Amino acid sequence: MHCYVACHVVESAVAPDPEAHPAGRRDHPHPRPEWLAELDAATLAGEPRRPIADDPVLSAGIRRANRANLLHWAAANINAPGAPVPAHESDVTRAIARDIVRRGLAEPALDSYRAGESVAVRVWTRIACSLTGDHEELAELLDVSLRSISDFVDRTVAAMSAQMNAELTELTSGTHAERRETVALLLDGAPMTRRRAEARLGYPLDATHTAAVVWTDAPEAELRRLDRAADLLATAAGPSHLLSVMASAATRWVWLTGRPDTERVRAGLERLPAVRVALGSPALGVDGFRRSHLDALTTQRMLARLASAQRLASHDEVELVALLSQDLERADRFVQRTLGDLEHAPDDLTDAVRAFLAEQCNASRAAGRLFTHRNTLLRRLHRADRLLPRPLAEHPLDVAAALEIRHWRGSAG
Repeated sequence: MHCYVACHVVESAVAPDPEAHPAGRRDHPHPRPEWLAELDAATLAGEPRRPIADDPVLSAGIRRANRANLLHWAAANINAPGAPVPAHESDVTRAIARDIVRRGLAEPALDSYRAGESVAVRVWTRIACSLTGDHEELAELLDVSLRSISDFVDRTVAAMSAQMNAELTELTSGTHAERRETVALLLDGAPMTRRRAEARLGYPLDATHTAAVVWTDAPEAELRRLDRAADLLATAAGPSHLLSVMASAATRWVWLTGRPDTERVRAGLERLPAVRVALGSPALGVDGFRRSHLDALTTQRMLARLASAQRLASHDEVELVALLSQDLERADRFVQRTLGDLEHAPDDLTDAVRAFLAEQCNASRAAGRLFTHRNTLLRRLHRADRLLPRPLAEHPLDVAAALEIRHWRGSAG
């Protein structure tokens, strides 16, 4: 195989970072964003992989694994074109294996590697064909490199499968496993007496429950902060019982027999960087245990779908937005049509309109809510009205809904 052509092709696909290695070392490649996007889309597509795609933590883990595997294979071929590439095993792959097993999604996750291989082969072939017109050289390059890709994916899938089996063995032993199993049975509606479930969980089920999903999608976050966030919720709920279950390495499912004070939680999260919390609505009994959890999951998935930077959200405040944003493309069109130029206006204008509508168009109460003078509020409302395609008075409900979507979509908090 012509090593020069092989190196040239790999470096064209994943260019080295000159700032990271100013001396010119070729061991720190960076994939092009459009190829990563294609790879991510393929590995998370399809109905069997929907539970992974819908979960912010799992989907982020798959994307990190995609990048780690691609960089590992590319770096190996830059340094030794065509040589066998060992499976990539790292903290990244171990973490995703652990999370996938805890959610019972091992088979769809392993299938995603084959979907990723298909994309890698297509991209690689396009690059190779664009860089050499020598048919014999191209045939030799593709023969060796495509076999290398296939062999690497086989090794990686085998290594990941072994890691998942090890995680499964660990998962199915001990009291944590019993609690996870009990929670899974309750959420699935399996027949189990309340007393038996309470004994296994150490948590009362005949109460009003507020469920929460506590998670982080930051790869370098300190995971012990998740447990501290669960304790924060319990403290903010006053006298209450707490149940916390490790759904994945970076996710805790939490239940409380009280309702947390969201302002206390928000203030406490300032001391827990990268931790996020989605709260369900309070609900009674075993059915409420399940329903509040589903509400919390809906809230978490809405934040992920809208790429929101908000770190705390409750189902009560986002239920309408969650319903309206099921089809994100249509939701965006609704916001654009309804708000016009107000969509991109400064926050002081949009906050004024949100407060005015929330206070049932009472300017005095809205000004008090914003801690501003009534005349200042009225000036802002007048400026906002000029930016709307139609006057606010003609369609206040539409504007209120559009502003809520705008508030949660990719907004800081």
